[in-house]
Amino acid sequence: MSIATVEGLGRRRGAAVLVEVLRSEGVRYIFGNPGTTELPLIDALTDAADIAYVLALQEASAVAMADGYAQAARRPGFLNLHTAGGLGHGFGNLLNAQIAGTPLVVTAGQQDSRHAITDPLLFGDLVTIAAPTVKWAREVTHADQLPILLRRAFHDSSAAPSGPVFLSLPMDVMEEMTDASPGEISTIDRCAVAGSLDRLADHLAGLTPGRLAIIAGDEIEASDASAEAVRLADALAAPVYGSSWPAHIPFPTAHPLWAGNLPTKATEIAEILGAYDAVFALGGKSLITVLYTEGPAVPAGTQVFQLSADVRDLGRTYSTALSMVGDIRASLRALQPLLEARIADGAETYAALRARAVTRYEERRTRLSAAADAAFADPVIQPLVAAREIARAVGADTAIVDEAPATLGHLRTFLHSAWTRQYSSIRGGVLGWGMPASVGFSLGLDRAPVVCVVGDGAAMYSPQALWSAAHERLPVTFVVINNAEYNILKRFMRGQAHYASARANRYIAMDLVDPRIDFPALAASMGVPARRVERAAEIAPAVEAGIRSGVPNLVEIVVSPT
Repeated sequence: MSIATVEGLGRRRGAAVLVEVLRSEGVRYIFGNPGTTELPLIDALTDAADIAYVLALQEASAVAMADGYAQAARRPGFLNLHTAGGLGHGFGNLLNAQIAGTPLVVTAGQQDSRHAITDPLLFGDLVTIAAPTVKWAREVTHADQLPILLRRAFHDSSAAPSGPVFLSLPMDVMEEMTDASPGEISTIDRCAVAGSLDRLADHLAGLTPGRLAIIAGDEIEASDASAEAVRLADALAAPVYGSSWPAHIPFPTAHPLWAGNLPTKATEIAEILGAYDAVFALGGKSLITVLYTEGPAVPAGTQVFQLSADVRDLGRTYSTALSMVGDIRASLRALQPLLEARIADGAETYAALRARAVTRYEERRTRLSAAADAAFADPVIQPLVAAREIARAVGADTAIVDEAPATLGHLRTFLHSAWTRQYSSIRGGVLGWGMPASVGFSLGLDRAPVVCVVGDGAAMYSPQALWSAAHERLPVTFVVINNAEYNILKRFMRGQAHYASARANRYIAMDLVDPRIDFPALAASMGVPARRVERAAEIAPAVEAGIRSGVPNLVEIVVSPT
């Protein structure tokens, strides 16, 4: 007489079902930092050689790694945090992911629900805690629920508006035996074509050539619509501006119609947009402002047209002549023949505007290089020079992850690449994203080289990422821009004539000195080779060598303070 085994009956633990669902959803990496409540999942991974656990040494780093991976791989990242404390640690970067619209399936281990009534250590109301930073949050109460709720999480994280979702996983649910089927993955086509494209074509064709500006928002990247955006800009000979506070630059920075990113003050944005009769915004949230100034970013008399898959962003802040909801790539493909038929008679005019754009683009880059050349021999490296030399060393084919406020604006102006996925930055503004995100980006790009440019202040929010990069042997070059201060704060205070700090030239809690942080020593302590650069001529060779090395490395660039 044979005895039936649990395996033979098809029953297995909830944690095993979770792994089966992850495998079918194409998950390659789990990002996290485990504690006791996550051990059922860790145990279930023992025989899952096709799913790697990427260990972060702090939960905020784990969140940003998953975020970077999801953005680079263009698929949801899977994240496993440790109860209430770990979820709390991850909050800053969860806010970044929420604002950037990064699709994440966020999970956290929960105490065994059978003794929740006793208020055990590490217990918390995870659903309530997570709710402000995610699209929805729920606790799994039975192992049979795992397939449906996990599938729902993957689906909903990617649906517009994309973003994180959260599941709480109690230990007893993960240990519970179930015969629930993992189910099948669903195929969902979300590429809906916007309506009113014939009306839009009439509007755009009716504008005086040269009086339209296109705003290339982050949603172009999510929709994989860069080629369509280029075709649209070429057809209309329209200058293309990037978002004021972008996660990506989804338009080729080497294209002569690229006009750079918009500034972050409403008055300065309005000054630029006031030169046009209309703007066509591809994607939402392209006019984010940082500090308050009087007046709107879109001046009176400038018409606004919008296209976005997220209906919430349409007409939200500024009145629009026409807003349409639809997938950007699918909609632009449908728009193009309608538009081209309407503007065919103006071919010569548009060709002349395109030729003029080439001249302006080259003149702008010449002026930038001249400014950097003029400061190249300064005894202390200027941020402008550092940005030019980093861009020169990185070239056109290596991914950049940027969280360095002192050089961020300069670096964007020096980029010159046909690759529309080269540049990524911190959309949410919560520091500590860049270094761990670069680890995720390298994994999401199949372990390709990544250059992470990060400020000295931001670097200290998540230096644990150095260890993870070394542990995973990822070719990430961390470039630390060190001015030994919170530069962006000092610049703001100096601009406030009524501030006592500005008059006294004394800035409390803004200098990273006494002692000064030794970044090469910090990197070495985590197994990452490093060097310090104090001369402009050394920047490009150091960064180039770091990229060629194929291993994680750090280059500290000492730049002038404000």
